[in-house]
Parts: sequence; C-alpha cells; structure tokens
Amino acid sequence: MDMKDIAIYGAGGYGQEVACLIKAINAEQPQWRLVGFFDDTKSIGTEVPYGRILGGMQDLNIWEQELSVVMAIGSPDALVKLIAQIVNPLVDFPNLIAPDVFFHDRESVRMGKGNVIFFHSLVSCHVLMGDFNLLNNDVFVGHDSIIGSYNVLNPSTRISGNVVIGNNNFFGVCSIVLQGLKVGENTKISAGSCIFRNTKDNNLYIGNPAVTRLTPGSVLK
Repeated sequence: MDMKDIAIYGAGGYGQEVACLIKAINAEQPQWRLVGFFDDTKSIGTEVPYGRILGGMQDLNIWEQELSVVMAIGSPDALVKLIAQIVNPLVDFPNLIAPDVFFHDRESVRMGKGNVIFFHSLVSCHVLMGDFNLLNNDVFVGHDSIIGSYNVLNPSTRISGNVVIGNNNFFGVCSIVLQGLKVGENTKISAGSCIFRNTKDNNLYIGNPAVTRLTPGSVLK
C-alpha cells in the first residue's frame, strides 16, 4: 500500500497524541508518512516531539503537493475559525481511527471528514457523525446517536443512545449525556457532569445533575 503524506495542525500536547495515533495506525497497516507539523506559534524548522514545524496557516495554503492534514485543536471555536482559513485545494482531511476502537456495526456508522477517534473508544450502531469531531480516549457513543460537527469529547465521555448533539460543543472529562437528550450549539459541559435534560445553547453546565451557570443567550468565550 502506498504511503500518503500527512501533517498535523497544532504542535502542542494534542498534536503529540495525534502523532502517536498515526504511529499506532501504521503499526497495524503502514499508510501514513508524517511529514511534520503546522503551527502559527512556532518558527519554521523548529524541532518538536515527533517532527518539525513546516510553517503556519500561510505556508499550508501554498503547499504545492497533495497533503492530508489532521487538526490537533482542542477548542471547538478555534477549530471552526482555522478550518475556514484553509483554502488550499490540495489539502484533504481524513478520518483517523485508532486500531482498537470498537464498532458494534461499522457499516451502519456514517461520518464526514476530519474526525479523530482515539484509543479504547466504542461506537455503537447507526451513529451519524459530521466533520471535525474529536473523540478522545475511552469515549462511548450509544446507538442511533447523531453528532454534528466541531465537537470535542474529552476522555471517558459517555453519550447514551438516541442522543442528538449539534455543533461546536465541548464535553469535559467523564461527562455524561443521558438517553434521548439533545445538546444544541456552543455548549460546554464541565468534567464529571451529567446532563439529564435538553441543554440550552451557549451555556455552561456543571454538576450531577448538571445545572447551567449562564443565562440563555450568553456567549461563551
């Protein structure tokens, strides 16, 4: 199988974890050649763990060869803004899935592009997923759930069955959404919190059971 060039956007801790994920995928079946990192906060040529800095957004947009890019950005808001700036037609965004991720029925799961699913996660059957979602280690997604785009699910997040999740939401470590509920847009759920009723957009939820800490219509920065 031909190896394809891949780069990581973001050279922080998350970027290092993505590099480890690529290494694990290649150990099962070699398919990716990691050429380096793009990061607007570091100088070209800087050596970082698992590679070197190739440049920033401007350099990515003038890259002259086909290149797969993984977005190692843990903030939904930042991710949305960065994706809108990438205009190079030679860039594509593959889905990266750890070798040990378990699907109850892989053929029934549909996902868009740029999704990253880390180790020890489980995705049930008939799950729909949009673009650029991060499912960090040990995430569970229940049957018939729908996940939009630009959502960050931190380690050990639990999404029960028949849950509908919109866009640009942040789920803290060990957060839980109970069966059949809806999480809309721009919602932040604190670590260890349990959502037991539909959320309101642009709010922060804390606790078990989780309660909102912002009034409806507030904008999280």
